Amino acid sequence: MDRLYFQVDVPTRNTTRPGQLGHHVFTGPADTGSQALRIARETCEAALAAQAAGTAIPLRRPDGWGARGVRPGWAFDWARATVATWDCNSFLGSYDLVVRSGQGIVTTR
Repeated sequence: MDRLYFQVDVPTRNTTRPGQLGHHVFTGPADTGSQALRIARETCEAALAAQAAGTAIPLRRPDGWGARGVRPGWAFDWARATVATWDCNSFLGSYDLVVRSGQGIVTTR
């Protein structure tokens, strides 16, 4: 199976100001959506651990995943994360965003 490029979109909330909500997007290659979700979470946890230790967040893992914009004080809702990949129709030169989540697959154009 070809490795695809995924985007994992994770809802976030500020732990000191619960009404302040956001999203953090992680991107990188993976074989499957579940692998992309696992790698994104590992990348996020490594970035948060580096912050807590007072060291710089790694720029990028060897596999291409990174978490540079992770901010302390924000909680990640991994249960509501969505996973998407860009599927390319090389003949038409167009891309379709395919969102894969626990609710099924939704394709947008």
